[in-house]
Amino acid sequence: MRQGPDASRILLTGWFTFRDGEATAGDVLALHRVEDVLRRAGLPYDVAWSPGFRPGALHLEQVVPERYGQLVFVCGPLHGPQIERLHRRFAHCLRIAVGTSVIDPDGEAVTGFHHVIARDAPGARPGPDLAARAPALPARPVVGVVLTHGQHEYAGARRHDLVARELTAWLHGKDCARLELETRLDTRDWRLCATPAQLESVLARLDLVVTDRLHGMVLALRAGTPALAVDPVAGGAKVSAQARACGWPALVPAERLEVSELDRWWRWCLTSGRVAARQVCEEFAAGTARDGADELLRALRPLRAG
Repeated sequence: MRQGPDASRILLTGWFTFRDGEATAGDVLALHRVEDVLRRAGLPYDVAWSPGFRPGALHLEQVVPERYGQLVFVCGPLHGPQIERLHRRFAHCLRIAVGTSVIDPDGEAVTGFHHVIARDAPGARPGPDLAARAPALPARPVVGVVLTHGQHEYAGARRHDLVARELTAWLHGKDCARLELETRLDTRDWRLCATPAQLESVLARLDLVVTDRLHGMVLALRAGTPALAVDPVAGGAKVSAQARACGWPALVPAERLEVSELDRWWRWCLTSGRVAARQVCEEFAAGTARDGADELLRALRPLRAG
């Protein structure tokens, strides 16, 4: 039995709705702003999501248009056949566009709406984007990810591909902001840091670094940022050796690369590890541990004496 139209129920759509569309952070925040206003007003609504972005949510293909009395299109530019098809499919609905950009006021994508509350349109005064007043969001950890797929000198002991695959799959499930980083410097590629100071400035602003590189761990600790390090070489190699040299406990051998172990050190790094990383940073700065440069001077002493 088909359900009759509910004049009060609203279907929220946007570019985040279309199968071939995209969900941007700004669009989703604009949606949150509209949802907040509707909730406060006590108005019932559903959101139609792209199956590519939220597979388990309500998708446009599943929507029964007759269940809705109103359709709202949130954010983004008003143009293209996808929006034109919305007008035809939801012809019985009151159709409103809010927080959108109008490029062609006479285009069918625009004229098909009963009301267009634009953020910008030809000849009109622009209004604030909806994302600006979206409800505040809780902060999430900002995590730098420094991985290597090389180091072929370790031959049969290499577990680099496995480590990278397992780590990235695990990180994908973490509610955090991930930032892929490279320790390689390049003065020609704008995507890479050109100096150690530039990279250190990034590392110092992170909450955590996840890495299978020796310098990923050392440079994070030098910046006072905890590092969750994985040794990608079977039996342990330079990453494990450097963790011991620095007195840094958050190390996972390739043979023990399990979710429970990664989760345990993740929690530690984001709590007690913050203090521990600052202590290691201070020890580096104080020069309390002798390094190879100190030994070099002793080795050069006969030359200096001569």
